[in-house]
Formats: sequence, C-alpha cells, structure tokens
Amino acid sequence: MKRSWSIDRKFWPLLITVSLFVLLYIYGIIQYRGFSSPQVFFNLLVDNAFLMITSIGMTFVILSGGIDLSVGAVIAFTGVLSAWLLNHFGLSPAIVIPLMLLMGVVFGATMGAIIEFFKVQPFIVTLAGMFFARGMSFVISTQAQTISDPFYRTIGLYRIHLWGKSFISANVVIVAIVLIAAIYLAHFTRFGRTVYAIGGNEQSALLMGLPVRRTKILIYTLNGFCSTLAGVVFSIYMLSGHGLYVSGLELDAIASVVIGGTQLTGGVGYVIGTVFGVLIQGLIQTIIMFQGTLSSWWTKIAVGALTLIFIGVQSIIYSSKRKRMASAQRVATATTTAPAAPATAGD
Repeated sequence: MKRSWSIDRKFWPLLITVSLFVLLYIYGIIQYRGFSSPQVFFNLLVDNAFLMITSIGMTFVILSGGIDLSVGAVIAFTGVLSAWLLNHFGLSPAIVIPLMLLMGVVFGATMGAIIEFFKVQPFIVTLAGMFFARGMSFVISTQAQTISDPFYRTIGLYRIHLWGKSFISANVVIVAIVLIAAIYLAHFTRFGRTVYAIGGNEQSALLMGLPVRRTKILIYTLNGFCSTLAGVVFSIYMLSGHGLYVSGLELDAIASVVIGGTQLTGGVGYVIGTVFGVLIQGLIQTIIMFQGTLSSWWTKIAVGALTLIFIGVQSIIYSSKRKRMASAQRVATATTTAPAAPATAGD
C-alpha cells in the first residue's frame, strides 16, 4: 500500500512565505555582486531587530482576532522617555529599562482591559493609544534627544563576530530570546492554545470554559511589553529618541504578520512565519538598495502588493476548507437522518 505524502493546508501560507524569501534571496545573489556575502543576511537581522520584536507581539494579537495600532507610537515614546530620563535626571539604565518595560505592561494591560470590560473595538482603543503615546512624545520634547549614556553606546556599538568579517549586534540576541519564548508560549502552553481558540471562535472558547477575558487582557499586555522592548532595542540601535521615529511602523508589523502566513481574522498562523515576513520586507529594501536607481518607496509598494496577495491566498485556502467541512457536515447529517430500511417478511 502506497503512503500518501501531503502537506496540511494550514501550513501552505507559511511554506509560501519561506519559499518567497528563498527565491528573493537567490534572485539577489544572481543579480547583484556582493549579495552572497553572509553579512548581507546578518544585516537583515541587525537592521530589523526592533520590527521583529514588535511583530512577534502583534502576532499574538492578530491570532486572537484583534489589532493594535499603537505599537509604533509606543516605540517612539519609549525612545523619547528613555533619553529624557537618562539625560535630564541622570538615571541609570538599570532603572530606565525596567521602568520602560513596566510602562509597556501597564499600557497594554490598560488597553486590553478597556477592550474586554467595556466591549470597545480594539481598532478604536489602540488608535486612541497611538494618539496618546505619540502625543506624549512631543509633550516631553519636540526635538530629537541624543542618548549619550555609556551603557547604551557600548551595547549599541558592540559586535558579536561570527566568522570572517561577519557579525551581529546584541539586539539580534534579544530577538532570538524573544522568538524562542514566543514559540514556547504559542505552542506549548495553555495560554497559547487559548489564543488560537479565541481567534478560531471566541464563543466556542467561552463554551469550553477557557479563560477568554483574562487571556485577551494578557495578549495586549504581552504586546505592550514587546512594544516597549522594541523601543529599548530601537533606542540602542539609534542612540536617540524622537516623536516622529518609526511613523507608520504599526502597518509594517501588521503586514509582516500577514505575509508571514497568519490569518488576519485570527486562529491560524505561526510566530516563525512573522519573522520571515519581516525578513522579506528587509530583503526587498536591500534589493532596491543594491539596484540603486529605484526610490525606497518601492519597498512600501511591494509590501502592500504582497500583503494583498497573501490575504487573497489565505481567503482561497480557508474558504475551500470551510466548503469541505460544510460538505462533510451535510453528508453526516444526511446519513444520521436517513429513514431506516423497511423490514422484510423473512426478518
């Protein structure tokens, strides 16, 4: 008997994402001299570390069927507030960094509580959070704040050498730790299973007795933590803070999650796919830089087109899945409700 090898349809978006990254990378190697250098790949990680962190947090939000528009503003606010506390109050990074992370936890938990207890749409609540965080950045300072703290500068300029002339920054190590923790949370804990259940069908999750309310608040709390952690990483990367930094980053994070194969309506997706979604955005930008004659805005055009394509692919995959399930349910219903055959005289 032949064994049939087939890939579950739920993995198709993830495989498409990984395949697209590989094809783009191969195209870059064939088309441009120097693209095959290992440092080109490592630069994708170095330059997009903060986006990876906030996109990982956004993955949990979208998996639950929610949205968060505040992440870019929170990153900017974290940078401005960190610089202000370091420069004007002379606080130690040992105090500033935990304080920023605690602020993110409180900010995310507050938005999650408003969404859950007052039944307000996540779009509205997080939009208000975006305006608040961005506005507070300019209340603190309308000018760019340079970070001259020795610890920040040491970490920001530190390089971890791998082989040859290749290196990564300390921020990449932070991304690796966040990614491992996120994969564990998503796939090996009750919290992760509840997130998927909520995104799949919140009413069913409630009927199963899952802690829906607590989990939804924790999701936004986790995302707030990831946003401020990304803000700390971005501050180390830029060694400055400004209210206009990372404007529109929330859309990049959402696009990364969708391109990474996570269904925008929730319930289906993988954290590792989000990382590849970020890498694809960075790779497109790198190819445009190597090309030399195109505007950097072509990156946004390409990412927008890819986002639409992936939404379309997801719709096709999951609509066909729903049709098969509905067909199977009709067959099962017809079988159970069919009249019994009449007894014969010999019975």
